[in-house]
Amino acid sequence: MNPNIAALLYLVSGILFILALRGLSSPATSRTGNRYGMIGMAIAVVTTLVSPSVLPGLDPVTVAMILVAIAIGGGIGAVIARRVAMTAMPQLVAAFHSLVGMAAVLVAFGALYSPDNYGIGTAGHLHAQSLVEMGIGVVIGAITFSGSIIAFAKLNGNMSGAPIMLPARHLLNIALIAAIVGLIAFFIVTGGEALWAFWVATGLAFVIGITLIIPIGGADMPVVVSMLNSYSGWAAAGIGFTLQNTALIITGSLVGSSGAILSYIMCKGMNRSFISVILGGFGGDSAAAAAGGTKEARPVKQGSADDASFIMKNAGSVIIVPGYGMAVSQAQHALREMADLLKEEGVKVSYAIHPVAGRMPGHMNVLLAEANVPYDEVFELEDINSAFPQADVAFVIGANDVTNPAAKTDKASPIYGMPILEVDKAKTVLFVKRGMASGYAGVENELFFRDNTMMLFGDGKKMVEEIVKGLGH
Repeated sequence: MNPNIAALLYLVSGILFILALRGLSSPATSRTGNRYGMIGMAIAVVTTLVSPSVLPGLDPVTVAMILVAIAIGGGIGAVIARRVAMTAMPQLVAAFHSLVGMAAVLVAFGALYSPDNYGIGTAGHLHAQSLVEMGIGVVIGAITFSGSIIAFAKLNGNMSGAPIMLPARHLLNIALIAAIVGLIAFFIVTGGEALWAFWVATGLAFVIGITLIIPIGGADMPVVVSMLNSYSGWAAAGIGFTLQNTALIITGSLVGSSGAILSYIMCKGMNRSFISVILGGFGGDSAAAAAGGTKEARPVKQGSADDASFIMKNAGSVIIVPGYGMAVSQAQHALREMADLLKEEGVKVSYAIHPVAGRMPGHMNVLLAEANVPYDEVFELEDINSAFPQADVAFVIGANDVTNPAAKTDKASPIYGMPILEVDKAKTVLFVKRGMASGYAGVENELFFRDNTMMLFGDGKKMVEEIVKGLGH
């Protein structure tokens, strides 16, 4: 393939990646965005395999191995995509981020020991810029890998979602960062001859990935997933520089920058410090303090599905607030059916989405889109909060932390300062929940005990289906 044609095809794939990101910014265009991304990646992969710098230097056995590896990886990805439940999507994303991080580490070591195959010099005489690229790439990749593994374990229930506080953790992280920077600098100054420094720096990077993520509590995990997404992008860009692959540089930069921007937006939505996210220093101390102590048993007002159907049928407006409880019970289709019946009764129905509802960004939007909920009925926090005081009913299904008034009133709470959906201002709050357990942040929800709240205990999907039966009478 002519090098100019290859460059043009990489440019086309880059444009398709940009269009993919634009499409993913809205549920209405997300499927089209996904298609653009898939086509762009297919063009980039094929172009790389047949490029003049790759294909002529490969023997038939190597080509066959590459094709087999693509088939195995693609097959595994297809099976996982078809089988994974939406509730497991956050931990799946974290697991995929870890693979990108490890790929960066492996490519860096491959380039270190076989630089002539990468066109970055010869053994013991690597190009200076390549040493810098390898050093940065391996560190970001190692942090992404180990940090994503911890995030996966917390989200998947293999590790406690509560903050795990290490002694003098800030000093430990500072010492690790200083040691990593010093070792990589020494590796570069010696022209890549100090291989031990590269190995030790990589090992310390794996360690700091753990120490950065392990103190972070469940309430902040969506931001962590978003930030790790950004890290994986920069790791991919690092691979691109090492491999001198334009498509990887473009793709990694887009993922890295968009992930960082999303993390910043989410930090604003949660009243968190962006710098603290990067340094792993938020959601920890206060959350750990809140986890201790005993809770006094307090009475709540309990209702039934019939009570809920009667109240909503006679309401003028209902705002539905979905959360992780809806995802767990897979209640989105029953919820849409309930909304359709209410609209037939002349009730105005809308949906309120908190930016961190669920366990990853956009979790609720994807579930509602799966149930074909009209996009014009779905509103973000900043657009819907002003409507709660006029709403007759706020129907909350499993959205715990993001509706907790303690975020506005309790300065000792780990979620204090986080903007919430102000469902407590509705005339009546119907809260569907299995029991009185606290949310993922480990904080008891003050909303349960408000005079205008009625608790509907039970499985989310079954409760909504019972309400649907009541509305159909």
